[in-house]
Amino acid sequence: MSIHKYGIIGALAAVLALAAPGYTFAQTAETVIEVAGPQGALKGLLLAPGGAAGAAAIVIPGSGPTDLDGNSVLGVKAASYRYLAHGLAAAGIATVRIDKRGMYTSAAAVADPNTVTIAEYASDIGAWADLVKRNRGLACVWLIGHSEGALVALAAAQQSARYCGVVAIAGPGFPFGKLLRQQLQANPANAPLLNGAMTAIDELEAGRRVDVGALHPALQQLFHPKVQGYLIDVMRYDPQELIGKLKVPVLILQGERDLQVSVENAMRLKAASPGARLVLLPHTNHVLKQVAAADPAANLATYADPALPLAPGIVEAISAFTQESRR
Repeated sequence: MSIHKYGIIGALAAVLALAAPGYTFAQTAETVIEVAGPQGALKGLLLAPGGAAGAAAIVIPGSGPTDLDGNSVLGVKAASYRYLAHGLAAAGIATVRIDKRGMYTSAAAVADPNTVTIAEYASDIGAWADLVKRNRGLACVWLIGHSEGALVALAAAQQSARYCGVVAIAGPGFPFGKLLRQQLQANPANAPLLNGAMTAIDELEAGRRVDVGALHPALQQLFHPKVQGYLIDVMRYDPQELIGKLKVPVLILQGERDLQVSVENAMRLKAASPGARLVLLPHTNHVLKQVAAADPAANLATYADPALPLAPGIVEAISAFTQESRR
């Protein structure tokens, strides 16, 4: 299997079941659209509601090989972004779901997706925003970023003229190096790996590459040489600093049963941006599905089940936020 940067989802997704039942969405017109990429086209899907849309948003995928529906070759089949787009269309909000540089329908845009930086992702979002504005006749568009996509949204929205506001869903509140440390330390089974992992993170934060041959075999994929450039880049960003500089409205959405990005991250984002709206979603996990009990196995099982609808409250919170911010 090809190497992909792990980002916030990390190795957790690799343990998910690959098989899942199919699911058919209601027949609603989705139009393939594209913008120019460095070496080939970047592609996405426009889903517009019937009649005039009150707003339009770009849905920015999370880390690693996550596609425009929110699925992944690592076994994630929850179709969270497609559910989100259909829900927002019903609320009168047009969306564009995108495949990132070098991945899936945007594979021709760059030869190696592992070399893409956060700044380059943010630049791509600017190109998408300009296209959507022209297509929908709008003065600005919204950004909806999930997981690592929330970090990209915060970086892109520093150029605020294009954007109406940002919705950060399950976004990191810590710099990535610290978040990665927390994730590794949270699992007692990782104890034999921690010294090597912490040293590797220290080196990458300092901008230095790591000799994976000196690491435990279980860490060699996480810190694979192909992804080290990306890790060095993403570790330079502080989400609190980015959100604190924004001049557009911000909505922070956080599931209370998220096993990958804790509520503490959302609280840190809110602390750095007191004017942001924070909505905590009870019983909601990282892939935006409802989980009734605090059972990690049941939580992870939802990642591979496309028949589960989006958790309640997500579409409603985004719709209300965009409406109120437009007044």
